[in-house]
Amino acid sequence: MNGRRDPLTIIALVLLIVGGLNWLLYAFNFNLVQAIFGDVRTSILAQLVYILVGLAAIYMLYPLYEMLTASAERPISR
Repeated sequence: MNGRRDPLTIIALVLLIVGGLNWLLYAFNFNLVQAIFGDVRTSILAQLVYILVGLAAIYMLYPLYEMLTASAERPISR
């Protein structure tokens, strides 16, 4: 991420954390998004949350690629 702290990256990371926590809870038969917004089949807000989490994951692919392909001479600043 090269030390970027732009708002879109921060929002994407927060959404990914929310999505990851929801998957953790789902493993214990509790869907947090469904509990808050209702069933995904009937709630537009629940669908929107899932869409935003998916878009955040796609958005974060480029910073991941940058991090993995960074040369040793150019360390990643934090």
